[in-house]
Amino acid sequence: MPTGRVVLVGAGPGDPGLLTLKGKRALESADALVYDYLAAAPIVALAPADCERIYVGKRAGHHTLEQDEISALLVELARKGKRVVRLKGGDPFVFGRGGEEAQALHDAGIPFEIVPGITSGIAAPAYAGIPVTHRDHNVAVTFITGHEDPNKAFSSLDFEKLADPHQTLVLYMAMGNLQSIAEALIAHGRAGSTPVAAIREGTKPSQATLVATLETIASEVERAQLRPPAIVVIGEVVALRERLAWFERSPLFGKRILITRPEADAIAFAERLWELGAEPVLAPLVRIAPPEDALAVRRAVEAAASFAWIVFSSRNGVDAFFAELHALGRDARALGTTRVAAIGPKTAQRLAQRGIHADFVPARYDSEAVADGLLQRSAAGDAIMLFRAREARDVVPESLRAAGRTVDVVAAYRALPAEVEGLAELARGCDVLTFTSAGTVRSFASQVQDAPRLARGKLVACIGPVTADAARACGLEVGVVADEFTIEGLLEALLAVPLRA
Repeated sequence: MPTGRVVLVGAGPGDPGLLTLKGKRALESADALVYDYLAAAPIVALAPADCERIYVGKRAGHHTLEQDEISALLVELARKGKRVVRLKGGDPFVFGRGGEEAQALHDAGIPFEIVPGITSGIAAPAYAGIPVTHRDHNVAVTFITGHEDPNKAFSSLDFEKLADPHQTLVLYMAMGNLQSIAEALIAHGRAGSTPVAAIREGTKPSQATLVATLETIASEVERAQLRPPAIVVIGEVVALRERLAWFERSPLFGKRILITRPEADAIAFAERLWELGAEPVLAPLVRIAPPEDALAVRRAVEAAASFAWIVFSSRNGVDAFFAELHALGRDARALGTTRVAAIGPKTAQRLAQRGIHADFVPARYDSEAVADGLLQRSAAGDAIMLFRAREARDVVPESLRAAGRTVDVVAAYRALPAEVEGLAELARGCDVLTFTSAGTVRSFASQVQDAPRLARGKLVACIGPVTADAARACGLEVGVVADEFTIEGLLEALLAVPLRA
């Protein structure tokens, strides 16, 4: 059996958007993933569904595996011929013990590669509005571990040099020794009034920043009960935070928002929430399943050119249609002169990716607007195919038939309820519950005992009136209904409502 390969990938400090493109490519081709506590869930989710996932997280006082065991595990997986990704928080070679793992791989004759990540010593201060270098304040920046090898007889830190006021100090893993480090710096001449910032969970929506002085930082951290993981910055640059802080001023900063749509459809929504400072909590309450009558779908696709119009209600419908078309050995030319309608810009965008320009996209993304628009653009006797989910409403076909059109409704896929483990606990920890279809609402209500009580005090946000009606029918108090029935519309509606602190 040929030997596999190990890629040590830096996951960055927490915000999944900070993962490098090279790191993303490595994850997407992994056979086995060995990952740390600090690796964000959306990054871990980039690995293929059949990838073996092994958690080896280490937190203060609790190690899933010791370092030697982790190194041995990487060697073992590679010897089985696997493409292994070792996903480490921050950068593997900046206080990440990646050097030790690379040495072990070299000694075992295992090919390896290093993909650097953005280290928290730079990213966390940046997200707190603190530049680690600034020409008006310092000429150097020094990165220090506050947690040296416990087996060493003495500290290697040269506090006399570290006390130089012309440099910024960035401390990793220093929370447990903060008092002694501060005292040593003051004893060697660093002013007790030097500004200091402790940044917990940097780059995440849970980021918390405490600013004090070198003399008071340890007591202030204890008083605020600020716990690891945290980065500590010492130097005059900390004073710039007052003007440069930006992340904690994001419109949705610190809010936990439940996303209930299917996982594949939730990615773009989750990314936008991260950008706005919120923490997306994925709870896919609906899953996309194949149609019950696959033969009927295939026959409809074969006859596509015989219709005056084909109406796609979602990106899933577009994907299902072209999957059938390709299975038949055909491409977009099979549509002939048939015109195409898309219910919403995302569906139109998916069609454009297939080389099809939508002839009609309604100004409002609801069934009534679709029916009105099609009636204006068709004539009595025209054949219209609705390619959609089995569970869709019947407003469009009924309106079209009443006006003399011939309508074929093709149930191209099913949107079925999906079980989410620990759903009630996930929802309980959220500030906002979002629903993007009536199906997600009903699935939520069926899985959460006394859903109205759990949702009390939370903002319930719905993508449109149909979804909102379903939520109210389940006893939920709806606080936000998007004017435009899209994810962007839902985000705009959330931004327009002041959320509770």
